[in-house]
Amino acid sequence: MTSPDVVVVGGGPAGATVAALLAGQGRRILLIDRSPTWRWHACGVFASPAAVAVLRRVGVDDATLATVRRPIPAMRVEVVGGATFRLTYGDDGSLSRPAVGFDRRALDEALLRLAENAGVEVRRGTTLTGLEPGPDRMRLHVREPMGDARIATRFVVGADGVRSTVARVAGVTRRARLGDRVGLTFHVADPRPTADRDARMVVLDGAYCGLAPVPGNRVNVGIVLASPAWRRRLAQEGAAGVATAILRAIPAAEDDPVNWAAAERLDPIEGASPLGHRVARRADAGWLLVGDAAGFLDPLTGEGLHRALVSAEAAATALGAHLDGRDGALAAYDRHMTRRFRSKDAVTNLIQSFLDRPVLLHRAASRLARSDSLRETMGLVIGDLAPATRALEPGFLARLLL
Repeated sequence: MTSPDVVVVGGGPAGATVAALLAGQGRRILLIDRSPTWRWHACGVFASPAAVAVLRRVGVDDATLATVRRPIPAMRVEVVGGATFRLTYGDDGSLSRPAVGFDRRALDEALLRLAENAGVEVRRGTTLTGLEPGPDRMRLHVREPMGDARIATRFVVGADGVRSTVARVAGVTRRARLGDRVGLTFHVADPRPTADRDARMVVLDGAYCGLAPVPGNRVNVGIVLASPAWRRRLAQEGAAGVATAILRAIPAAEDDPVNWAAAERLDPIEGASPLGHRVARRADAGWLLVGDAAGFLDPLTGEGLHRALVSAEAAATALGAHLDGRDGALAAYDRHMTRRFRSKDAVTNLIQSFLDRPVLLHRAASRLARSDSLRETMGLVIGDLAPATRALEPGFLARLLL
């Protein structure tokens, strides 16, 4: 493809989805991804039913969904030394729309196939090294297996993650408000796979650990180190030492498939630092950001995959209008994403702030454990199944904290 209408940088869920939707409009789309083949990396695997609904909407069929996801009845939140409560995301077991744990390799490859079937040209092993705006074309400098090359295009979509080259070149990257948190992630073997095991979110002093069952007889382990003390231990003991210490601190539960401290690790520990990412704006002349490149929060509330897919849908609509000559479409996309997630971001930041305030953390967990209505509202809000403003109403906050 010598002169594509759009080049999408990054082949994750957001990039593949926006590429497929734009190709479905009849656009000539080139997607580049720096990895020659799929590789395990720090990424989200747990999602509420809202993410599954978006996948269906963009064209992923039920047969494919059955192979890439594992049903999870609830997320069990456990504050060590405090209360435990279950978030069911609006499904009490009767609606057949549980939360899920994804096999990210299978999901990512399925979305790339969806894009290729829509007519997208996918080039793996191609890294964006530079970006130059022009009067009517963006010029990309890329490194391919055969050497350096240049690509001219009308538009560039940055779907290249929290350390987005597109966002950096555009000058819109900002420091995450939550500070320099570090994420570690890997899979362990699950010798007793069942369809009805809860995921667990275990909140420790200055850190937390998510345990999400996924396809392939595995459990995904996601660790976030929030406190300086844990980050110092990481520097001293390395990722393997800290991961072992975190797993040893997880209380045993009746439905545990393994002894976590002795669990068989199936892949290398992948890290992400800083974990958060913020941008001043998401679109301007010649470029647009989707997925984690458009902003990412610490994943305690598990909203990353859903937000990535929603941003891809909105971006495809806005970019299609822009390419057709409609003024203001890019600014409308930025405003839409701000409005769509402003309240959810406020809820997420509120929950995240509890990690630094143990008194509030234990109080909120205790109230959620005792109140069905508080717990149901929080589950719906965190799962993107109800307006986040419901969790910011004075009455709700008073019942939660006072």
